[in-house]
Amino acid sequence: MLLSSVSAVSAQTPGQWRDSLSVINRRIASSPYSSDLHLRKAAINLELRQWEYAADEYGIVLDHEPKNPAALFYRAYANTNLRRYDLARRDYESFLGVVPRSMEAMLGLAHVCVKMQRTSEAMDHLNRLVELYPDSAVVYASRASLERDLSSYDAALYDWTQACRLAPDNTDFAISRTDVLLLLGRKDEARGELDALVGRGVPRGALREWYERCR
Repeated sequence: MLLSSVSAVSAQTPGQWRDSLSVINRRIASSPYSSDLHLRKAAINLELRQWEYAADEYGIVLDHEPKNPAALFYRAYANTNLRRYDLARRDYESFLGVVPRSMEAMLGLAHVCVKMQRTSEAMDHLNRLVELYPDSAVVYASRASLERDLSSYDAALYDWTQACRLAPDNTDFAISRTDVLLLLGRKDEARGELDALVGRGVPRGALREWYERCR
């Protein structure tokens, strides 16, 4: 549902996006209010990384439709990129009032809480996500990343292990698990993880930093 507002422009070049933006601006200037036109304009603003313009366009939609889910979600995304974390947090919370079980919004909200140094609140959101989506590698990885930053290495190792179990081909997850093993002083296990990655085709040179930490 949410991605529909950007899917129409995602394959265009920057020049084509700007051309499309000019066309939509003319249509907006000559038409009555249309949420579709403003959402399309905002989507192009996002693609061009024009975060301020995008946030303004989504604001216009929300002035007319306060619970428009696409506008709430993507304004939160734009405000996150503008480092307006409190505004982004409010939009994610409003969005979740409309779509309570949205994984993407809950992950976004947790990320914003981390940026605001509300780590306990972020962890609450991530714990809830694990309850709702126990088969999501991304959810476990997100919680593991925060646990690692909080030096909760045993908890992080558990979650990286779950993420690797659910996404066994994800090299980044495996490296992150190796990192936590090293932080726990379990160098032999870490070396075994690296050897397994090499056996799967990852160039040994790309893992040099991690092998050096195993010494």
